[in-house]
Parts: sequence; structure tokens; C-alpha cells
Amino acid sequence: MKEKGSPTYRQALLRDTLFLVIILAVATALLAVFPEKRPAVTTVSWKFFVELILILPAVMVLMGLFAVFVSREMVVKYLGKSSGIKGFLLAIFFGALPTGPLYVAFPLAAALISKGARLANIVIFLSAWACIKIPQEMVELQFLGLKFMATRLTLIIIFVILMGLAIERMIDWTDRKASGSRGGKNGSNI
Repeated sequence: MKEKGSPTYRQALLRDTLFLVIILAVATALLAVFPEKRPAVTTVSWKFFVELILILPAVMVLMGLFAVFVSREMVVKYLGKSSGIKGFLLAIFFGALPTGPLYVAFPLAAALISKGARLANIVIFLSAWACIKIPQEMVELQFLGLKFMATRLTLIIIFVILMGLAIERMIDWTDRKASGSRGGKNGSNI
């Protein structure tokens, strides 16, 4: 974790601030070009802000409870590198269980990564949060039938797992490539 006051913390803060300034400048420019969109943008932005203010305190409490009551060993055991298919199924289950906006899952995913969860399981968890919801499946069953629901759910589970593995492999490959280029002239780390 980045310590407050450290160079990496300051760099991250500067990067995030710069990103916010760029987003605000682009939004201001777009609203100047399309002034008729201003009421809609203002309304949607305000609703989103209110939603964040109402949800964020609960997320912070949840994150605090997670940090205190869930040990690193437990996360590594059930969602770590050696968790295998059991870890995939748990990630899908934990992603499908809650309802709520996807941005709530990101702090939880970051906490899981810091406690040693496998990257593929994090991608699976986030994808399941976005694509699979237990109440949604019940509504789908009622209106579209068992065959449609089961087919969609099976395909989503298969592709979410494949996507998690592919993203994990790509990130591992880019990390190895980056660490190899920082090594000596022959590309080895010394």
C-alpha cells in the first residue's frame, strides 16, 4: 500500500488530480458546444452524486469490516493462486450474490487483491457482479423460461472464467516483459 507522503503516493495523487481536471475540461468543452444537453447532464450528474453519497458510507463500513474480519490466509486459501476451480466458483457466487451498482465492487476487489486473491478470481468476481444477479435470474426464469436462463447463465459462467484467465495471463506477460526490459543488456534481472 502507498504510504501517505511517499513519492509514489504523491505521483498517484497528482495523476488522479490531473485526470479529474482533464475530465472536467472535456465536460465543460462539450457542454459549451452542446448547451442544449446541459440540463440533462446536470440532472444525471446530481442523481449520481446523491447515489454515491448514500451508498459510499455503507461501502466504507463494509470495507472496514472486511479488513478486520477476513484474514489474508482465508483469502489466499479460497481465492488465491492455488484455489483452482473452487476459487472460480466462489468468485462467481460472491459476485452474483449482492445487488447494487458495479462501482461498489471495485473497493472490495482492491481489498481482495491486497489480501492475496488471484487476479483471475478478481476479474471473475467483477464480471459476475456486472452480469449475474440472483434476482435477475429469477425474473429471467419467469419471463424467458428455464432454457433461456440456463443457456445464458452457462455461457456467461464459461466466458467469465475464460476472460479472467486470459486477462490474468496478459497481465502476467506484460509484467514479465516490463521486468525483463528493466534488467541488464541481455534482459535478465540482476
